[in-house]
Amino acid sequence: MSFIDTVGGLVSDDPAPLYMQLQKILRDAILSRLLSPEAAIPPERDLAEEFGVSRLTVRKAVDGLVNEGLITRRRGAGTFVASRVEKSFSKLSSFSEDMISRGRVPHSQWLSKSAGAVTPEESLSLGLSPGTLVYRFQRLRFADGQTMALETSTIPGYCLPNLAAVENSLYAALDVAGNRPVRALQRLRAVSFTPEQAEILSIRPGDAGLFIERRGFLADGRAAEFTQSWYRGDAYDVVAELNRA
Repeated sequence: MSFIDTVGGLVSDDPAPLYMQLQKILRDAILSRLLSPEAAIPPERDLAEEFGVSRLTVRKAVDGLVNEGLITRRRGAGTFVASRVEKSFSKLSSFSEDMISRGRVPHSQWLSKSAGAVTPEESLSLGLSPGTLVYRFQRLRFADGQTMALETSTIPGYCLPNLAAVENSLYAALDVAGNRPVRALQRLRAVSFTPEQAEILSIRPGDAGLFIERRGFLADGRAAEFTQSWYRGDAYDVVAELNRA
């Protein structure tokens, strides 16, 4: 079955510009799940040939859907239906737990692990005395092989026995040590990715992102975690459930 057989063709008597018609066909196919998340979109030249339009028309249609967050381009791989992840702020969970609960396969690439004295910024965020030992972790986060976020975490030395205690999951290591956070304060803001961050995440410099800062605490009130995460704006949504008091 051809791509046009799946999504439908252009209507000859439609007065709308061709790129808008093609954009609507693709948008409707995505929203109705005719095209499932992570489905590959044919190359521009193939779409142009199938729909009988110019490559410029195809590019304009696809660009609009990329801006809407429905389609994502991956350098060296192609164009795909975006697979967005929703993160609930009502539950204190790890990245891996979030992905697994949504049927995704999480994976992390360690960029660095180190131990040292707390910095002034970390001291303020964690309420630690100068000179206190902390462990630092920087990771690149994936879901189903797609880059999702760049994450840095600072953990007080009293929460882990040593640096090597953290293998794949930071929260799993904190669990084993009996020091997993039981509550957290989070704040978020919109950001644009720097060229350095964009290169790591395989996206374009200046692309929209979501910055989330989390401070986690133990049951006795001591700080257990200071994490800063930069999430891709085209793949991540934050959801909060609100109730009337």
